[in-house]
Amino acid sequence: MNQHRVQEMMRLMASRIDAIASHLSDEEVSRFIKELMEAKRIYVMGAGRSGLVAKAFAMRLMHLGMISYVVGETITPALQKGDVIVVLSGSGKTRTIAEIVQTAKEIEGRICLITSNPDSVIGKMADSCVVIENYRDKVPDESVEFEIRQMLGEHRSFAPLGTLFETAAMTFCDAVISRLMEITSTDEAELKGRHANIE
Repeated sequence: MNQHRVQEMMRLMASRIDAIASHLSDEEVSRFIKELMEAKRIYVMGAGRSGLVAKAFAMRLMHLGMISYVVGETITPALQKGDVIVVLSGSGKTRTIAEIVQTAKEIEGRICLITSNPDSVIGKMADSCVVIENYRDKVPDESVEFEIRQMLGEHRSFAPLGTLFETAAMTFCDAVISRLMEITSTDEAELKGRHANIE
């Protein structure tokens, strides 16, 4: 019996994530980590599913002992000069996000963008930009990928509505946390000590 199509899609997604990781810029990643390390406070934001990835990243930063907030939450304090906003936006041009970034620039906050579109309106305002390419590597059997894309009704990508960007962004953010754990010599026990205990 053939492997279930869900497993096939997981493997296809994993191959795309691997290709994206191979094409990440070392310089961009290093600059991003430097911004995080030097920040007084870190704010994160994104719209829709990217916003969910942003929230997960903020939680991990808090577990790491950094001061992090999610833009738009009721307990998020006012941004100040020297604070960093990490923006997750595949298009880099979501209007509501761009307006907040413009305000943050006026306050002299630092903007770190994770995107697929560095030449976007938010990309042009960013102090640091990590580009997660919409990269398509060659697959051994193009007809299999074509069938998957047809099944999903998606003709340019096998995954629906930006899923690959969000999945890659989540993987990238978790990898950044792992690297920050190394840099700050933080072990998993310390992270567990900051984990929610009243859920």
